Amino acid sequence: MNPRAVRPKLVATDLDGTLVRSDGTVSAYTADVLARVEALGVPVVFVTGRPLRWTEEVFEHVGEHGLAVVSNGALVWDVRRHRPSLERPIEPELGLEVCRLLRAALPDTAFAVETVEGIDLEQHFDERPPVPPGSRRGPIEELFDRPALKLLARHEELTPQEFWDLAEEAVGGRLVITWSSTTALLEISAPGVTKASTLELLCADLGVGAADVVAFGDMPNDLPMLAWAGASYAMADAHPTVLDAATHRAPSNDDDGVARVLTGLFGL
Repeated sequence: MNPRAVRPKLVATDLDGTLVRSDGTVSAYTADVLARVEALGVPVVFVTGRPLRWTEEVFEHVGEHGLAVVSNGALVWDVRRHRPSLERPIEPELGLEVCRLLRAALPDTAFAVETVEGIDLEQHFDERPPVPPGSRRGPIEELFDRPALKLLARHEELTPQEFWDLAEEAVGGRLVITWSSTTALLEISAPGVTKASTLELLCADLGVGAADVVAFGDMPNDLPMLAWAGASYAMADAHPTVLDAATHRAPSNDDDGVARVLTGLFGL
């Protein structure tokens, strides 16, 4: 695994496909390793594309630092105080402009918006997980009436890579577009908002530089974070672009890859 000679001062890890097993659990072994790393004074920061309502499922494993980067960097959540520490949302005017551009280029695109409170969806947006009670349904022009942490765009006919490429061309860099799903679901963030840019802000507050961060990921939305961190690990079954970008490989999430690498890095 080629561990670094200098011990990292902060660990940044994605969740799905990385720290969390395919059955949605965090193994007892991984939970123990995270606790032991935190006991050494090294924060383990979850950096996820998940919305807040899904990230709460693993908050019991957040250490004393109490912070998690959620929604691809649009939100830093203070777990201890149960409130936002930082919000980096999309303003409605810009978000609706991007919706118009995407719909003009790809007419069958359906939209949803994520906020701290939950998700609101267009009628024809097929949300795979159960939709939370109280979620609004309607045209995007009515739903995008306040700043949103994330704009979601779904297409039922295109592959994820095709949708991403066409969307990038249509949007022209107005917002940050990425994806982490096996379906054609794009996750769209405010200008300059990525896992990496928000993690950098969090690390600055903690007095940690990029060179002292080790990061783990498996999908394209992890690429900026992996490029920013001093050392980066792609999971064994990561997306090809992630395998190419990372400086190291880790065993798969179902083999407790993050925990096994940390055990070696910290001599546990």
